[in-house]
Amino acid sequence: MSRNGTPEASAAAKEEFVGFFPQIVRDLTEDELHSPEVADAVGRLKEVIEYNAVGGKYNRGLTVVAAFRELAGPGQQDQKSFQRAQVVGWCVELLQAFFLVADDIMDSSLTRRGHPCWYKKEGINLDAVNDSFLIEASIYRLLKRYCRGQPFYLNLLELFLQTSYQTELGQALDLMTAPQSQVDLNRFTEQRYKTIVKYKTAFYSFYLPVAAAMYMVGIDGEEDHAHAKAILLEMGEFFQIQDDFLDCFGDPAVTGKIGTDIQDNKCSWLVVECLKRASPEQRRLLEENYGQKDLDKVARVKQLYEDLGLPAVYQEYEESSYQRLSALINQHAVRLPAQIFFGLAQKIYKRQK
Repeated sequence: MSRNGTPEASAAAKEEFVGFFPQIVRDLTEDELHSPEVADAVGRLKEVIEYNAVGGKYNRGLTVVAAFRELAGPGQQDQKSFQRAQVVGWCVELLQAFFLVADDIMDSSLTRRGHPCWYKKEGINLDAVNDSFLIEASIYRLLKRYCRGQPFYLNLLELFLQTSYQTELGQALDLMTAPQSQVDLNRFTEQRYKTIVKYKTAFYSFYLPVAAAMYMVGIDGEEDHAHAKAILLEMGEFFQIQDDFLDCFGDPAVTGKIGTDIQDNKCSWLVVECLKRASPEQRRLLEENYGQKDLDKVARVKQLYEDLGLPAVYQEYEESSYQRLSALINQHAVRLPAQIFFGLAQKIYKRQK
């Protein structure tokens, strides 16, 4: 995604980004806010962040840094500016960690990034709810520490707050559409699916990182952001459909998590596509087996997906969607470098985790 977009450059950028994490931890645990009387709670914050903010792909945080490098003018190339971009990248990663800690509780998930979910660790349980709040609060402490005196500070605050709200609306729709106590296949429409994906995934995973970099270099016009959003929300849908497919057909040894969308009665791309193609008899089979913890029933749903040829439908979708995305980039990357968007698309195209 950078001008030096080689694998070596990407690896170096990731190494530099991950190498900055200890400074983030120090900033959050060693400041004037913390008196000795809250030392135990601060120790817990450190443990929470070190367990939940690392171990992923860091694509969202790295996108902030890469987009900033592409967009920064000659007067914005100093070390302090790049450091701020790293911090804002970590703020996006912390937002992701906040959502995942809470999401794993709501979905009764077992593993995340190859390890037990935070709430599943011994002695944690539902205390993880407050831990997720600690992660969220950390975002705004970092933004204040590094960006308060900058002209883009207010735009960043509003961007993070707005994106959090949009994501929480998406999560609410997801939970309402798929209550674990009641399977209603009529809820699983393509329109509802697209709305959930747009709000729950696309805003924070794709628009937020690029928009943050745009604000940091002074690109704050509505038209420029509308063009970026048109591309990035489409990319977010592409990403979530991949995620849904990998939840069912991915290798947990590669993805780092055991998929539970079928058991959790999720409005996923696979069930929406299944309903489009199912005969009345196949629909009855789905109604009898979807949204239940019994592994035999889960296996029957997976077999139905296979029988309907959904893996092949997915492969076809992935190809056509990438072509559509490329056309969107060429159409909307008017004043922004197209490489920002192509670099992001190439990162996720044909991903296995």
